[in-house]
Parts: sequence; structure tokens; C-alpha cells
Amino acid sequence: MNEQLKVFLDEYVPRIDLYLKKLLFADRVGVRLAAPLNDAMHYSVDAGGKRLRPVLTVMAYRLLADDWQRALPVAAAYELVHTYSLIHDDLPAMDDDDLRRGRPTNHRVFGEAMAILAGDALLTEAFRLLADEVEAGPDIVVKLVSGLALAAGRDGMVGGQAIDILSQGSGQGKTGKQSELLKILHRRKTGAMISGSLLAGVDLAQGDASLRSRLAEFGEVIGLAFQVADDILDEVGEEESLGKDIGSDRELGKLTFVSLFGLSKARFKLAELHRQALYLLEPLGEKADGLRALADYIVERDR
Repeated sequence: MNEQLKVFLDEYVPRIDLYLKKLLFADRVGVRLAAPLNDAMHYSVDAGGKRLRPVLTVMAYRLLADDWQRALPVAAAYELVHTYSLIHDDLPAMDDDDLRRGRPTNHRVFGEAMAILAGDALLTEAFRLLADEVEAGPDIVVKLVSGLALAAGRDGMVGGQAIDILSQGSGQGKTGKQSELLKILHRRKTGAMISGSLLAGVDLAQGDASLRSRLAEFGEVIGLAFQVADDILDEVGEEESLGKDIGSDRELGKLTFVSLFGLSKARFKLAELHRQALYLLEPLGEKADGLRALADYIVERDR
């Protein structure tokens, strides 16, 4: 990780982690009849991770305003949805993984039923945060709710996951159709939530359409870069560094940049996306230094 990004993360991530840790996933009637559900939710939320999506929300908000702690409920909402998606991705019916963030996956600890319910609860809790905890007018809150639903749902992350499952076994043999399918898959599965987290910060700070459009495109580019990097790391990374199983994409016959184009071309694509991301940030000046450092990290990361 580059030093410039570390400065930003040292400022933002502890506050994001503290906000998440203080969330009460408990029976609101005052009787803890479902304590294991609360434990399963916090097990995955408190496991750490890169906090990429909430950090992007904060960075986008800070392009326009300095009181960035106002963005914490919005940032947390995106992290809860991301965490729910990881719990469900790891299930036997999906990727069937045993490790996540260096620890046993949620269903290995709490059982499949409780893991499914923990994911469901985190998803709905995210929308409660937007509705109840965001300090903004109703029009902005509605925009934030709509944005998260779009990023997470049928035309976003969930739709991308469906394409990912349906395309298993088609990872070999390069065709124009597969190449286009791969772009759509990653744009939805990874890019939608990354773009959504950026736009949420802009919307909370009431940014204009021009900035919104630029950051939407930037989010799409770094979302694709993040996934290309993931595809490369799944092939050549180290399990200890990544904190998850290595080679699972290849074993499942998944459609990835490496399976379709090979390792060398995947790395070339990653460098190309990096240049494109930095170009999009040029007009934003020094205020976008955090986003630049984050784009650098996505390309350079080993986990």
C-alpha cells in the first residue's frame, strides 16, 4: 500500500470501523431471542477488510464538503450490503468457500441457515440506516435509497452474481460474445457497488450532474480494474496474504479475464484501466488525491 493512501485510510477506516462496531443488531423489542443472528452479523462485519466502498463514499463526499463524518451512515450502509454479499457468495450453493478475510466463512461457524439470515438482515439493515440515520432532507434520502437498491439489485450486484453462476464452465475459449459477457458481469457484480458508493457521497453532498457523471465513469473503471486484479490474484496470489482460498475460480470454470485472455493480457488490461482512471480524475485537482492513491492501490495490491 502506498504511503499517501495509508494517510487517508488511517483517518477514515478507524471511524468507519467504530461506527460499524457500535451498530446494534439486536431485537428492538428488548428481548434477545435471536442472539446467534446478532453474533453472525457482527462476525462478518467486524472481520475488517479493505473497507473500499465506505472509504469511496467518504472520499467522494469530501470532494464537496469537509464534515465527512456526516457520511458515516451512508458509508456503513454500503459496507453492510457488501458484507452480506460476501456471506452469501461463500455459501455451498454459490462459491462454497471455507475462508474469508483469513477466518472460517460465516456458514462454517454459524451454519448455512444462520449465515443466509445474517446476510438477509445486513441487507435490510443497510436500508434502515439510510432511512433513519442520515442527516439530510427526504429528497436526498430517497435518492440514496434508490441508488443503493440499483447498485445492489437485479441490474447491479445480484444480477452480476447471477451471470457469474450461469457462466460457470465457459471460462475457456475466447469469443467476442464471452468478452462482452465478462464486461457486463464485472460491471454489475463489482462495478455497480463501487460506482454506487461514490455517487452516494456526491448525492449526500448535493454535487452537480457533471461530477456525478465523472465519478460514475471512474467507479466503473476502477470496479473493472478491481475485478481484473482479483482474477489475477486468484491465479497467482498467496492464500495467506489474500485470506481466502486460491484457485477457486479456475476449479469452478469461471469466466475471468485470466481464463479468457491469459495472465499477460489481463495484466496489460489492468494497466490500461489504471491510466484511464487517473485521466478521469485530472480535472478534479488535489481534492482527488485520495481517489488517485486508491486507484494506484487497486492495481498494486496483493490481497
